[in-house]
Amino acid sequence: MENSFFNIDNKLLALDNEIINEIANQFKQIDEIAQYNQQKVLSAFINNRVSEAHLGISTGYGYDDIGRETLEKLWANCMGAEDSLIRHNFVSGTHTLTVALFGILRPNDKMLCLTGRPYDTLIGVLGIDKHVDGSLTDFGVKYNQVELTENGLPDEEAIKKALKKDTYKVAYIQRSRGYSLRPSLSIKDIEKLCKIVKESSPDTIIMVDNCYGEFVEKQEPTQVGADLIAGSLIKNPGGGIAPTGGYIAGKKELIEKCAFRLTAPGVGKEVGATLGHNRELYMGVFAAPHTVGEALKTAVYCAALFSRLGYTVTPKANEDRADIIQSVILGNRENLIAFCKGMQSGAPVDSFVSPEPWAMPGYDDEVIMAAGSFTLGASIELSADAPLREPFAAWMQGGLNFHSGQMGVLLAAQSMLEKGLLTI
Repeated sequence: MENSFFNIDNKLLALDNEIINEIANQFKQIDEIAQYNQQKVLSAFINNRVSEAHLGISTGYGYDDIGRETLEKLWANCMGAEDSLIRHNFVSGTHTLTVALFGILRPNDKMLCLTGRPYDTLIGVLGIDKHVDGSLTDFGVKYNQVELTENGLPDEEAIKKALKKDTYKVAYIQRSRGYSLRPSLSIKDIEKLCKIVKESSPDTIIMVDNCYGEFVEKQEPTQVGADLIAGSLIKNPGGGIAPTGGYIAGKKELIEKCAFRLTAPGVGKEVGATLGHNRELYMGVFAAPHTVGEALKTAVYCAALFSRLGYTVTPKANEDRADIIQSVILGNRENLIAFCKGMQSGAPVDSFVSPEPWAMPGYDDEVIMAAGSFTLGASIELSADAPLREPFAAWMQGGLNFHSGQMGVLLAAQSMLEKGLLTI
């Protein structure tokens, strides 16, 4: 790298040049998948005859908003699903997942999570550790989970036994690792789990938390057996352009149930003013495959660089990827904070801010977040966050373009170097 703007140690710059050569094949594979997915999305735009009329504004009830209706058809095409909800008024991925779960579950129904303990912010939704007013448990939904194997993989035999022992309305799969070091699930892994569920319990609804996974591979979970998927628009599918929102996609009858939960029974998808957000959501979906590719390149680069610096990374630079998240195990609190501070210094927004650990709502431990983004909390933009607990790993994700993401990673290493926390 030729560097005229940032104070990066020459040894780090020399290592950077070596890393770029090493990961050329991984970049080529990422570009091939991004090209396929970009063509898929472009085809969906063309087949749905998107025009300027779809980018307009509706207010009030939002009846007959042609832009909203066409976008939901288009998104269903992209996900290989029968139908979808894609709305700006989903406030987060957790909210989107909550609407989906409350949409398809009823009192006394049972839900089985096939991938161990879910992501931190879903615990309150489920109400599994303590009583939470308004949780699924509060509404009489019963929850169980199958623990992962020692290797962090779904325990297929234990899943089969659980499904034979009891009747579950929903089998829930979390694709991404969350704040854990278990492998994220590939489409092939999800297909295998779907087959197990359908063979053991054909009527069970398979729902996948697809956050961080959209457009990472050529297929989506709804194309390999999942009945319902959900995710956030300020992650992969918003392309760094959508300012907020989420989506649910899957079987038409299930989408209707979710829509009744989002708005009102009997009303469902027919309402919802778009308030001028259509243009941003369309642009975000269109940009998403390329943006996801750039985020994946940033993740591969981070894995290669910090592996060479002596840290354990997961996944490794040459491993296949199922989401955009890169974990770097930094070993102690000081290293983790320095890493996040360095990454923040390479952000386009709030680069001068110094992130500090804090008691973030929904988490049991202090959390530190480096996130100087155009959209607050947008994980498709370069960010790194972590709970302050063993093994003091940073979970890095995003990067609207590789070249800025590359600098953010280098500045994370530079921050640690300046504090005497690593040697080259």
